[in-house]
Amino acid sequence: MRAPDLHQLESQARRRDLLLRLNVTKVAGLVWTLRVGVARRQNTGSPTPQGPASLVLLGELKGWALPSHGGLRLDTMRVQGGSGSTADVGLLIWAATFAWAQEATPCRQATLLAIRDNDSQHRRLVRYFRRLGFAPLRELGAGPLDLAPRLLWGGAGLLMRGDVNEGLARAWRQLQSPA
Repeated sequence: MRAPDLHQLESQARRRDLLLRLNVTKVAGLVWTLRVGVARRQNTGSPTPQGPASLVLLGELKGWALPSHGGLRLDTMRVQGGSGSTADVGLLIWAATFAWAQEATPCRQATLLAIRDNDSQHRRLVRYFRRLGFAPLRELGAGPLDLAPRLLWGGAGLLMRGDVNEGLARAWRQLQSPA
């Protein structure tokens, strides 16, 4: 099964009555900042036939990238519960992030932190990221050599790295699987 491009992913989102959007800015011609969001239109109850629709953000991912093979850094991922499948929202976000990296950057590896807020949440994050193809890189703890990376990543936890192509293929396969 061939991995999708961003256009195909936006179409896939529309078929699920979702809106997939990327906001990318290149700072100083060197660093990309990235925000990927998935939203749903919500009718406001207006008397017009279609009614104006507001958007409800269902999930987002923030990150940044340097123009290098391992330059993609994924920082914050949030998916809201409620209407729609949170699994689909998360998978669309991951797939779009990886597709963007393939199409617009030289990045072929992504790094993220499975933060250690509490043990049970940390274990769930590690399992989730492994399903997307991420593998442990190193533990960030309380050591003096961990201070700078902890400031960059915002906490302690397990740094993980994944292949962009594999992550896109895995997310796409899961999106294509019947629920």
